[in-house]
Order: sequence, then C-alpha cells, then structure tokens
Amino acid sequence: MSGSQEAAQGADIVAVVRGSPVTDVPKDLYIPPDALKVFLEAFEGPLDLLLYLIRRQNLFIIEIPIADITRQYMAYIEMMGELQIELAAEYLLMAALLAEIKSRMLLPKPVEASDEEEDPRADLIRRLQEYERYKAAAEAIDALPRLERDVFEVSVDASAIEVKKIYPDVKLKEVLITFQEVLRRAERSSSHQIHREPLSVRERMAGILARLRGGILVPFSELFQRQEGRPGAVVSLLALLELGKERLIEILQDEPLGPLQIRAAGGADDG
Repeated sequence: MSGSQEAAQGADIVAVVRGSPVTDVPKDLYIPPDALKVFLEAFEGPLDLLLYLIRRQNLFIIEIPIADITRQYMAYIEMMGELQIELAAEYLLMAALLAEIKSRMLLPKPVEASDEEEDPRADLIRRLQEYERYKAAAEAIDALPRLERDVFEVSVDASAIEVKKIYPDVKLKEVLITFQEVLRRAERSSSHQIHREPLSVRERMAGILARLRGGILVPFSELFQRQEGRPGAVVSLLALLELGKERLIEILQDEPLGPLQIRAAGGADDG
C-alpha cells in the first residue's frame, strides 16, 4: 500500500479523481454560472404567457389592462434574464408590441380623428381569442385516450385454448311442452280481418219495389234469398219494414194465420 493511500484512510475522502482519493477541496475551484441551466416549458410562446397572465387575474380578454399586463410581462422577461434562460425573439417582439400599444393608448388623439378609430388592442385581442380556441381544442384532443399511453393493445393466441362444448340432455317431452307454448303464443297473436258484406237496405228496397211493379201479389217468403244466408234475410226484413213505414207497400193476409202477401201500395185500385 502506497503512502498516499495510507494517508487517505485517516482523512475524509472528498472525491476520487482517476483512481486517486482527494481529501481537500481545491481553493481555486470555480463553477461557471452557465453550468446549471433551467428549462421552463410552462409557456409555449408569448401568447401563451399573456393568456396565463390574463387567466391568473380572472380578466376578460376584450378588456385587457395593457399597463398591468405589460408590467407583469416585463417582470417575467427580467426573471428569465436573471436565470440566464435564452429568450426567443418572439418574446422580445411581444414586449415591443405591448410597449407600442401602451404608447398609442397614452398619446392624445388628434381632433380630426373619428370616434370610430380602431382600438390599439383589437389586433392583439383577436390573436389571443384565436389562440385560446386552438389551445382549448388541443387540450380536448390531448385528453382523449391515446394508444400506448392510456390504451394498450393486447394480443392473445386463442389457438392454444381448447374449448369443450357440453351439450345439454334434452328429452322429447320438454321439446313438446315448449312447442305447445309456442302454439299458444301464436294463437294469442293471430289476427283476422272483417270484410263488410256488400248488402244495402236501400238497394234491397229498390229491388223489392221493382219486383212488385204492376200491382202483383208476391208471397212474403219469396222476397228472401236463401243463398244470402242470415245477413241477407235481415237486410230483406229491414227493407220490408222500411217500405211499410213509408207506406210504399201493403202487407196482406186473407185469413187468420194464413200466408202473408206483399204488393205495392195502391195495387188494389190499379186492379
């Protein structure tokens, strides 16, 4: 063991340089100011900085207090200079623009100038509003789930998975019971259509009067058509009753309980 290493064991080792221990801090040690650099990524440009200053004070963009905002903006520029952060040219350009707007607002307006002269802040306000919309849209897009950040693809090899299908033991009796239930449901949901019979009391009245033309006597039973069934009989009876009510026919009976005969009204006089 060398003498330098033995001496180092009895003292505190500050560092090891190229394998040799160092116990004393060099008196001429100098750390340059640029050795430490701080990068601030909070703002992406001068408009982002202005928007931050406006939101921090809950101000309206269309009512920007140029004096206060310019003062805060310049304080931030000076802080960046003290931290020896390299300023982009656009930050300095915005500072000059704010100074120009401030000077234009302080200068008195000419007498001949119209009252409708555009506000010196108008162009800056439009740029801030447009930037705010784009920033809100970018934040909304960034909040969406992103592949490989929030959502990850998963691949599974399903070929190695053996699936065993177990079929139930169904008896014929259960199939028949289920089929009967299907038939009952089909009966409940069945429908039928009702068609109107082409029978009219007025048309039957005209037909009876045409048959009784000439004053002839017609037996009551012959005025009913058997092929029409019960609906036709009901229509014929209603037609006869309506004709009798209007005194267009006469219902005759020669003897008690004898057959009924029908003739047109006034048929006896015609005979």
